[in-house]
Amino acid sequence: MNDAPLYKDAKQPVATRVEDLLSRMTLDEKVGQLMQLDAQGDLEDAIGRMKVGSLLHCNGKDADAAIRRALDTRLGIPVLMADDGIHGHSFWAGATIFPTQLAMACSWDTGLLEAAARVTAAEMRATGLKWTFSPVLCLTRDLRWGRVGETFGEDPYLIGELACAMIKGYQGKGLDDPDAVLATAKHYAGYSETLGGRDASEANISRRYLRSYFLPPFERAAKGGCMAFMTGYQSMDGIPATANRWLLTEVLKEEWGFEGILVTDWNNVGNLVLDQKVCKDMAEAAAVAVRSGNDLMMATPQFYEGALEAVRRGLLAEAEIDAVVRRVLSLKFSLGLFEDPGYSSERRIEEIIGCAAHRDLNLEVARASLVLLKNDGLLPLAEGAAARTGAGAAAPRPLRRIAVIGPNADDPIAQLGDWSLGSGQMSGGNGPQHPRSSVVTLLDGIRELAPPACEVVHAAGCSVVSEDESGIPAAVELARGADVVVLVLGDRIELIGETKSTATLELMGGQRALSDAIARTGVPTIVVLVNSKPLVMPRSVLGAAAIIEAFNPGMMGGRAAAEAVFGRINPSGKLTISFPYHVGQQPIFYNQARGQHGSRYADLTQEPAFAFGFGLSYTRFTYGDLKVLTPSVGRGGLASFEVTITNAGGREGVEIAQLYIEDIVTSSTWAQKELKAFRRVSLAAGEARRVRFDVPVSELSIVDAEGRRVVEPGEFRVHIGASSRPQDLLCAGFAVV
Repeated sequence: MNDAPLYKDAKQPVATRVEDLLSRMTLDEKVGQLMQLDAQGDLEDAIGRMKVGSLLHCNGKDADAAIRRALDTRLGIPVLMADDGIHGHSFWAGATIFPTQLAMACSWDTGLLEAAARVTAAEMRATGLKWTFSPVLCLTRDLRWGRVGETFGEDPYLIGELACAMIKGYQGKGLDDPDAVLATAKHYAGYSETLGGRDASEANISRRYLRSYFLPPFERAAKGGCMAFMTGYQSMDGIPATANRWLLTEVLKEEWGFEGILVTDWNNVGNLVLDQKVCKDMAEAAAVAVRSGNDLMMATPQFYEGALEAVRRGLLAEAEIDAVVRRVLSLKFSLGLFEDPGYSSERRIEEIIGCAAHRDLNLEVARASLVLLKNDGLLPLAEGAAARTGAGAAAPRPLRRIAVIGPNADDPIAQLGDWSLGSGQMSGGNGPQHPRSSVVTLLDGIRELAPPACEVVHAAGCSVVSEDESGIPAAVELARGADVVVLVLGDRIELIGETKSTATLELMGGQRALSDAIARTGVPTIVVLVNSKPLVMPRSVLGAAAIIEAFNPGMMGGRAAAEAVFGRINPSGKLTISFPYHVGQQPIFYNQARGQHGSRYADLTQEPAFAFGFGLSYTRFTYGDLKVLTPSVGRGGLASFEVTITNAGGREGVEIAQLYIEDIVTSSTWAQKELKAFRRVSLAAGEARRVRFDVPVSELSIVDAEGRRVVEPGEFRVHIGASSRPQDLLCAGFAVV
């Protein structure tokens, strides 16, 4: 062995440093590098005995102590610090918490999502973290699944676009960027395709179906430079994701050339023994996990003894462990952790966490994420006046009182959603929850923006999690004395997230009784939804004068929603997920395969209540003069189209124009139509603009019956317009030759 510590010399090539360090390591030190443990446990055991390679759920001074302890071990290999920075630095009190991923997706704004990820990365780096477990690339189909709010929605193309924007934001200028963190594409792959919406249940997905819809966003992430992937919990075709060598090695690493690290989700290796029962003990599970292609084993401390036993029993060769350790060490050297292990910075914490600039961006993201689902003319509330709606309505009269009603009107946890302090995933951190002063609820926003002479009154009326209706009469009395009701409904942390799937999509607790009672007052009502995922809305909600979907809009969401109510902003968001009328309509996603008999249920429509891509504005946009610039295009070219979009209303607005492609005849069944491009177009009142779309013909592919992704020549149709609904789209034909 060469005694010169080449691995400590930053001037040496990474490969040289890796081989030198690997040659000095004992088997138990190698095994330790393949583990990521929860820092809420016994750190001395984790670092001192097992020499773990990575820790999660640890920041600030606690992270510094863990980093120092790792550097004090025999070889001084730095520990890679990670945490769940899902839509902001989730577990640092006062950090900037953005709208959830589903909410941000409704902006259709890649630039905003990249900027939000940059803020999250900078705030995480300040507290000693170098890795975030975000973004989620799961494709949502069953809305009962508890983690719908963590996704970008139901379309593979849009997921890929938005995910790559966030990955770019997180990873910044490269691995050595001092304000960057590793991004994680998760959960790889098919985790969201559940039985009955139940979390981590068997996913009945063929390899062809996986390649058709679930893998494309992950392939884009891998080829776009994402440096970490995380496996799902589920099994497919009887094989747990963590044990699926075809998925983890043959596709991800060999076919796509992924050079980062693959981490299991929480105790996935242990689950091979405990839950899925495909291995009889931890030695077998360790061998399966390593041979399948996993690089880091999260939250399975038993992996340490299991891997050592696997080598002793001949289930696993030390050389197989060496191959994985090389990947982990290569990443650590490339990150520069041996030169700068990533201590927290009190100065940076003071300067940037929750700073004014980050708060301003948070508000901008929240504004762009709002979706106006319905408006019969009540919104925006005229300055100092309330319009009475309906046929023969009188002219607006002075706005004297607004009643803000509902359990989510003034609930910070409901507004922040999952993965934030107070949501229950982590009890540690630097505080039990985010400071109340850092969150602007909708009640706060209405009070702040209401006209000076207007009184704002409030009552929760009911709870999301209790059927107690005793508070409804008082709320109704407030409503009767008001000119306008802002009714804020939705769900709460007890009903969303990991392991918290729901059997229905109905409003929970006393909310339906509350909305029915408010509707009976006849007072014009604006419903604002603060929820994690699509809900089935009763007639009393669907019949309201206006509906605004806010999802979980983050710390500044209440201010943004209030601005929309008073017309300070013009809503521009559009849904990235379809809303059903009834839970039994599922799946309701827009891009379903052709071929079913009939177009409706015998007892109910198959149309969604609100479709993918749908969203209204305070102005009106029209589409016209669709032109196909390439009537016949080769398979290596660009299909080009132009359309005129006109702002036919009375105020400036942003329209999100969407382009869908229909392949008329395919060799295997395929989707009715697929999103292939979109544009955010800002137009002044009365302005018209020609908008061009150029779509690579390679994007017009299908996965054939043999599982190959191919572009088949033939006739196609392009659909361009305001949403996925046929009535919102212009259509023209073209050919691929």
